[in-house]
Amino acid sequence: MSEIAKKPIKLTETILRDAHQSLIATRMTTEQMMPIVPKMDQVGYHAVECWGGATFDASIRFLHEDPWERLRKFRDGFKNTKLQMLFRGQNILGYRPYADDVVEYFVQKSVANGIDIIRIFDCMNDLRNLQTAVTASNKEKAEAQVALSYTLGDAYTLEYWTTMAKKIEEMGANSICIKDMAGLLLPYQATELVGALKEATDLPIELHTHYTSGVASMTYMKAVEAGVDVIDTAMSPFAMGTSQPATEVMVETFKGTPYDTGMDQKLLAEIADYFRPIRDEALDSGLLNPKNLGVNIKTLLYQVPGGMLSNLTSQLKEQHAEDKYYEVLEEVPRVRKDLGECPLVTPSSQIVGTQAVFNVIMGERYKMVTKETKAVLSGQYGATAKPFNPEVQKKCIGDAEIITCRPADLIPDELDTLEKEMAQYKEQDEDVLSYALFPQVATDFFKYRDAQKTKVDATEADTENGAYPV
Repeated sequence: MSEIAKKPIKLTETILRDAHQSLIATRMTTEQMMPIVPKMDQVGYHAVECWGGATFDASIRFLHEDPWERLRKFRDGFKNTKLQMLFRGQNILGYRPYADDVVEYFVQKSVANGIDIIRIFDCMNDLRNLQTAVTASNKEKAEAQVALSYTLGDAYTLEYWTTMAKKIEEMGANSICIKDMAGLLLPYQATELVGALKEATDLPIELHTHYTSGVASMTYMKAVEAGVDVIDTAMSPFAMGTSQPATEVMVETFKGTPYDTGMDQKLLAEIADYFRPIRDEALDSGLLNPKNLGVNIKTLLYQVPGGMLSNLTSQLKEQHAEDKYYEVLEEVPRVRKDLGECPLVTPSSQIVGTQAVFNVIMGERYKMVTKETKAVLSGQYGATAKPFNPEVQKKCIGDAEIITCRPADLIPDELDTLEKEMAQYKEQDEDVLSYALFPQVATDFFKYRDAQKTKVDATEADTENGAYPV
């Protein structure tokens, strides 16, 4: 094995996206974030992950905020720091595949509004579902980072990962991320994986994991020693549990070593002080469940991401079947194997989890089959690492036609139709993209936005007439 060059480790900060998505259901508002941006901009992060993932949906649905406006404010505030987003390949930030013209336009507008790095992943690791987004990112001169959804299973050998890395380099990506959404990557496996990827490709390697299973900091340490280029961390008030390892801890760990980040702990302490009351408020209100801050060893035993565990619990509660929890946990890996041993990440984690719940509650496997399970088995989400279980496929979809091409090849251009559908609400070019991803939620938001304007106009008129708003 070639000698690994020891160099300062770079950090991507996740507190403005994944950290609060993982711990408080993506409920941090733009107003809460903006005052600390100037200080965060002085840290010297490799990047700040601040957009994409569930932030888009949550902004419109729960916070009545325009996610595009949030991004523009971040761009104005972060004068020295790259901004990063998470992008679900052909699904963009939604839950279905979109036509290429929508994907291309979304990338174009994301970069125009301030994004520098687009981390692109697919829940099946089907690279065909990533190519359009990678090509569009290259065209807009953003960094196209392809994320491998890390998982365990017979199919996922070192050879699988190194072959994928070579293909990613060939498709025009600028960097690779090992996206360990369930915290399954163990420290010595990280040494092996990072070492193998470093030999297979010249692209920079970034590692993203979650603390759910309790090993993440150790995994980062071994990955850094093995030559990984960037690690994802979260400021301590929103670190650990189902989030990432703490930024300050990793900075201190590598201080005085060849991996020293050179970051100022006093500055980081001021940033942590800012976020702490927001965390305390979330704990007091119940938005932050203390259970999400502990170690959940079931993650390693059942290979189930933390967010998926909480989904299973709530589904079983609705069905008054909480006593079936462990049966469902044992059923999850079986369903996953039937469905081609796909990684468990949005939306495949929800599909596998829900099907496992039905299989247990109905007392017969695949007696009741969700439309999403049928879609997976008919190839609508793309190719899986292993073949589907043919008996299960037959039972669920009969003789239905199986898609073997890239699913988006079957979707005609959509932008013009979408533009016509939402023309009455359009105030900015980006509105059509909000509508494309979440038609009903975006329409409700546009109506809310109009109502707020009407209120403001009325207030201004009253003030001009000598009246004062109450």
